[in-house]
Amino acid sequence: MRRMIETAFPTHGIRGEEFGTHLPDAEWAWVLDPIDGTKSFISGSLAFGTQIALLHRGVPVLGIIDQPIIGERWLGRIGHPTLLNGEPIHTSSIASLGEAIVYTSALEQFDADRGDRFSALAAGALFTRMSHDCYAAGLLALGGVDLLLESNVFDYDILPQMPIVLGAGGVVTDWGGQPLGDASRYETVLMAANKELHHAALEQVWSG
Repeated sequence: MRRMIETAFPTHGIRGEEFGTHLPDAEWAWVLDPIDGTKSFISGSLAFGTQIALLHRGVPVLGIIDQPIIGERWLGRIGHPTLLNGEPIHTSSIASLGEAIVYTSALEQFDADRGDRFSALAAGALFTRMSHDCYAAGLLALGGVDLLLESNVFDYDILPQMPIVLGAGGVVTDWGGQPLGDASRYETVLMAANKELHHAALEQVWSG
């Protein structure tokens, strides 16, 4: 992917999990994660994928999640509806935490305080699932998952997912309700299917 980008867009920056950063001050930059969900991939789970984001001045304007085994590809572009294999999709309309399905990648990502806050949220939700990595964000955009909480994740984990979730009608912030800026690492991430559920999740996270 890097060779293709460097050939087609020689002035664009590139950063990712492998090989470091190329042209860090470029106006346009690609963020690459060839295998998001390495542990899922190693263990034979389909909950992995290739993630790609295109940033313009630090803002993700395009995001791709591609699951090559089952042939699913999510495409998010700012100002356009999110597509799954070319068809528009939308997040769920569930606004009540008690009806919400909550996903996270792994409990070990949380420190003690964040683990307690996640547990408080999970206790009020319909049920929780773990270890779905980027596929969980795709399911959220599709309406199958309602909330996704992460902690201590990298730019290549999250930035490709943002245009996909936002373009499907979702909300993406940190656990304080603040928008995510351009950073190499994010302490907390909260993705919600809609504004009402996002508000309910924030209230529950900070209720203790």
